[in-house]
Amino acid sequence: MNEPKNVAIVGATGAVGVEMLQCLEQRNFPVKNLTLLASARSAGKRMTFRGAEIEIQELTHDSFQGIDIALFSAGGGISKEFAPSAAAAGAIVIDNSSAFRMEDDVPLVVPEINGDQALKAPRGIIANPNCSTIITLMALAPLHSAFGLKSIIASTYQAVSGSGAQGILELEEQIQAMAKGDPITPKVYQHPIVSNVIPEVDAFTESGYTKEELKMLHEGRKILNLPELRVSCTCVRVPVVRSHSISVTAQFDQEVSVEAARAAYAGKPGVAVRDNPAERLYPVPLDTTGKDDCLVGRIRKNLVFNNALDLWVVGDQVRKGAALNAVQIAELL
Repeated sequence: MNEPKNVAIVGATGAVGVEMLQCLEQRNFPVKNLTLLASARSAGKRMTFRGAEIEIQELTHDSFQGIDIALFSAGGGISKEFAPSAAAAGAIVIDNSSAFRMEDDVPLVVPEINGDQALKAPRGIIANPNCSTIITLMALAPLHSAFGLKSIIASTYQAVSGSGAQGILELEEQIQAMAKGDPITPKVYQHPIVSNVIPEVDAFTESGYTKEELKMLHEGRKILNLPELRVSCTCVRVPVVRSHSISVTAQFDQEVSVEAARAAYAGKPGVAVRDNPAERLYPVPLDTTGKDDCLVGRIRKNLVFNNALDLWVVGDQVRKGAALNAVQIAELL
């Protein structure tokens, strides 16, 4: 590692902010001084980092003097308002929201896939991709390198922690209410999430797709540098606390076999194959919760398209899908 950096976390008390703090500590990131920033209602509270308590400060436009790296995870509105101030103060911003992802002069980075782009940030802002996009592309990038990716058809099974702490609380409250026979009143989601799945993640667009579904298309094209990549996606919220799962049909330019696909993952960081149907071995959300790697299984030849495979991919969306990816970008810097 290079010389220690002054690091700020914006949205430090949120689920991803807390995970960022843990990643910095667990990966022994060279932190000189750590500044924790949040809303006024969290100011004055304390969080622990490397055995020391750090007081949370209220986020203002003057919070970034002397900061080298600012990790943002407080929503798109906060990022749009405060990230330019951080960059103007000399910090490199790594933003977890969707605010800047599709802007031409902002790199959209998954370190294992296009980490070189992190060094090209003319505005001082680097964007973290959407969580489902990261997890899906971690599985597809090695195959793209070997066989040339042509199209993606995906269905996501997204955990409630993707909605933050309130999503987890809603599921827990509804489990208890159902057990007692009490009425269930959804607040976070459009329908009860307990014993249910909801095919609506983010807002609908005029096309009939949700914003979340279109992220897989637009972000996938940018990260892989494949402007003609064809993508169709359905995003579904499921009653799982943590870790997203994605069912993927991927079509390639070249002929591909199951054996060649498995071999393509050998030595690739951040992704591992767990695929032995005879032994009931395949990834499930609990396998990746709190873990760095994304897991790939159920690899099989698609029965409809030529040169196509079906895959099942699972990853911790709070960790690799958000906090870990941001810290890995910081490590590249």
